Amino acid sequence: MRRMVPATFAVICFLLLVVPGFFAPEHLSEPDLSMGFAGPGAMPPFGADGRGRPLLEYALQGSRVVAMPSIIGGAVVALFGVVGGLLACTDSNRAAALVQAFGEVVGALPRMVVVLVVALLLPADVRGLLPIALTWAVLAAPGAMDEAASVAGRLGGARFVEALRAHGFSRVRIYLYHIVGLNLRPVVVRQGVEVMMQVVFLEIALSYLAIAESQPSFTHSDSTHSWAEILDLGYKVALDLPTWHALGLGLGLMAMVAAISVSVSLAVRAR
Repeated sequence: MRRMVPATFAVICFLLLVVPGFFAPEHLSEPDLSMGFAGPGAMPPFGADGRGRPLLEYALQGSRVVAMPSIIGGAVVALFGVVGGLLACTDSNRAAALVQAFGEVVGALPRMVVVLVVALLLPADVRGLLPIALTWAVLAAPGAMDEAASVAGRLGGARFVEALRAHGFSRVRIYLYHIVGLNLRPVVVRQGVEVMMQVVFLEIALSYLAIAESQPSFTHSDSTHSWAEILDLGYKVALDLPTWHALGLGLGLMAMVAAISVSVSLAVRAR
């Protein structure tokens, strides 16, 4: 029962992240200057920007930008974690050396610098968040593999596998059910969801950087808009503009993504 509450909350937030992207318009509505900075009461449900365009459309397009790339990035990290945990159960010195070398090389790279280089090198016709998400996932992989290997090591590694083999279990059941399903699952799922959250926040940061420098976005086409634009509009409340509704929406979207990470971690924690 204690797991059901965070699991249900995580599913609701996850659906709120993913599903709206399928209803995102290709382009924003035509400006209506008479509705500039309209609040949620005048233009439900989230109000309007300075040109009278609904913030709902910004939120829908932003969801489409981040949803699938962040999920794919999280899945890649989870897969790396599973591989790291399973290799730790093989008692292979060669595999351990390869994992250690991969971790030392990739772990030594400055993540943000590498991501910025990848973003700058992407041709304009393939501009998108997915390559950046995959890059971030690979850079985060050593940590996931190390943590999963530590869990496998506490189980006993190869000795654990041989003990279960002696009881007549097949290797498929041992590796997929006893090791991954019962023991590695909390670790790899948490790592995957954390990276998913990081990819979303990374997209917001990169888009905000592009807005501040008046440059084309690194993560989406010029006709698509990011959640960063909602936050940028909201921050203008410091200039005495009536944009509290945009600030609340932007912070609420970020809180929703963080809630997914926290709720999933609670729902899948080890028994």
